Amino acid sequence: MKLLFLLLQSLWLAASTLHLSASSNPARLNPLIATDSASSSIAGFIFNSLVKYDESGQKIIGDLAESYRFITPTLIEFKLRRGVTWHDGKPLTAKDVLFTYDLIKSPKTITPYASDFRVVKSVIAVDDTTLRVAYEKPYFKALEIWMMGIVPAHILKKEKDIMGSDFNTHPIGTGPYILKKLEFSKQIVLEANPNYFEHRPKIDKIVFHVINDPMSRFLMLKSGEIDIDSLEPMQAERQLGGDFHQKFDTIEMASHSYTYLGFNLRLKKFQDPRVREALSLAIDREELIGILFLGHGRVCTGPFLPGSKGFNANIKAPLPNLVKAKALLRAAGYTEQHPLAFEIATSNSNALRPYAAEILQRQLARIGVKVTLKVMEWQAFLNTVVFPRKFDTVLLGWSLSLTPDPYMLWHSESDVPGGFNLVGYHSPITDRLIERMESSSDPETIASLQREIFAKIAKDNPYLFLVIPNDISVHNRSIKGVKATINGIWEDYIDWEKR
Repeated sequence: MKLLFLLLQSLWLAASTLHLSASSNPARLNPLIATDSASSSIAGFIFNSLVKYDESGQKIIGDLAESYRFITPTLIEFKLRRGVTWHDGKPLTAKDVLFTYDLIKSPKTITPYASDFRVVKSVIAVDDTTLRVAYEKPYFKALEIWMMGIVPAHILKKEKDIMGSDFNTHPIGTGPYILKKLEFSKQIVLEANPNYFEHRPKIDKIVFHVINDPMSRFLMLKSGEIDIDSLEPMQAERQLGGDFHQKFDTIEMASHSYTYLGFNLRLKKFQDPRVREALSLAIDREELIGILFLGHGRVCTGPFLPGSKGFNANIKAPLPNLVKAKALLRAAGYTEQHPLAFEIATSNSNALRPYAAEILQRQLARIGVKVTLKVMEWQAFLNTVVFPRKFDTVLLGWSLSLTPDPYMLWHSESDVPGGFNLVGYHSPITDRLIERMESSSDPETIASLQREIFAKIAKDNPYLFLVIPNDISVHNRSIKGVKATINGIWEDYIDWEKR
């Protein structure tokens, strides 16, 4: 008995655990309705999609799909891997993919991802491992939309309320990790899936520590209690010593995201383009980069990121011009006696956002604009400000995929409950450009139309595009196999080892 105890104890001690942080509690661990960063990142360990990008970011390869082929420009056939099982042991079949599609399209499912599937004509499960997807017309994201996580039909088919389902906190996926514990405001624990179709992950357990306070997260990282995390520029430049760098490696890359100030265009004061232009001319974006990011970033000029085919290099960010900004405000009817006043709402889940809001407040004061600030905890911010659209302006960030879909943010039809057109941007010209782009399968035509969309949105100023920050990530040197790709550092994480 003593020998058995010692053996079990040694195995327990040998088990490897990856410690990560989450700045907020996950709202729903269901990939179809996971819209916050905590939910999306954790669900990514639990679920798989049909396809994914390879590490170059240039080619789409199978995930749950073993292969795919275009039978015609509007018909794709997917062949599923054989032997894939859900975490409860039930086999994955084409009926699960069909069910996932039906669930996304259901009016009872409030999800911004439904817009991706708007040109799908039909999904047919030919047999247990064969699926055919027909489109109404050629679609530039015909494959990319199937990077959505697939959910189990046998668990959810009788669920009447998917938004309030227990599944959202007790998810069952096919992914490399299985949810074992969910303690809100404490820990989320994932354990390696021994039956994962690629192979069992080499790291046995992943523990997410839910820590709202950025300083507490940083202190836990410095002490080695967190293995992988992102650094703010101030931390990277001035708050770490040589002992930290002996323990941690650093990887810095341009992020696939930007920071913006979004106007609620449903409000009359922001419907005047002169007001939006004046505010843009009052903001010194380079000052924001210098103060907030200590140079670790670049000015954002529009909705697609540098390096993408849709980026329009001819569009430049406006340089500060306070004289013209004041003149535009006067023309719009605002004076010292009747100043423009509004609130900037943001969340403290990102350590720099409250400081960014204060800088914007000070910069806009130089043209006589009265700005008040509202800084909130993330879930309260989402539930009382963002989702019900109760804001003057919001200071937020947006992440883009390698194939960004402007429909989700900029088409008039995306201004719906649960949609990502938060600001209520409506432009018939932009709508037509997006529709033409999405109906094309020619890469050069798509890129040309994206550049037109870029220019039109930049001119309209529904957002003030501010900064593209760099991602500065650090990982404990005890973790072997981490590498930087265009997809980030999480490529091949199931092969990582922690020694």
